[in-house]
Amino acid sequence: MNAHSVEQRAITAEAANAAVVAAVAKAGELGIRVNAAVTDASGVLAAFLRMPGAFLHSVDIAVDKAYTAAGFGFATSTWAGILKDDEALRLGMPVRARNVVFGGGLPIREGGVLIGGIGVSGGSAEQDTECARAGLAALGLDA
Repeated sequence: MNAHSVEQRAITAEAANAAVVAAVAKAGELGIRVNAAVTDASGVLAAFLRMPGAFLHSVDIAVDKAYTAAGFGFATSTWAGILKDDEALRLGMPVRARNVVFGGGLPIREGGVLIGGIGVSGGSAEQDTECARAGLAALGLDA
């Protein structure tokens, strides 16, 4: 046993791919065009899928939603409640590079352990979140 390291779990490539495929399928059902991204728990991109016609700027937003959800371990939509009563956070957090403070990003947990994040961008925040939930459901996980 090493005293200077810890074991870390990470989402598999197969699971990351299945999640973005399911998120994009849900977007198709909703009649929207999205970009979907999954990162590992460290925020490193593990899978990405772009629907033809999805907004160009949503590419980075989807990746950053996944990054934010993995980095903080909670849904990106949670930020609205956190920021509303704290002026310093309200001014500072939204301008942090890659931090997204609106819906569409969810942490990916397996057995209570954070293994990644999923981010979807291209629809409304609610639609993006619905697509991200579909990605988790494809893995048999809850939001």
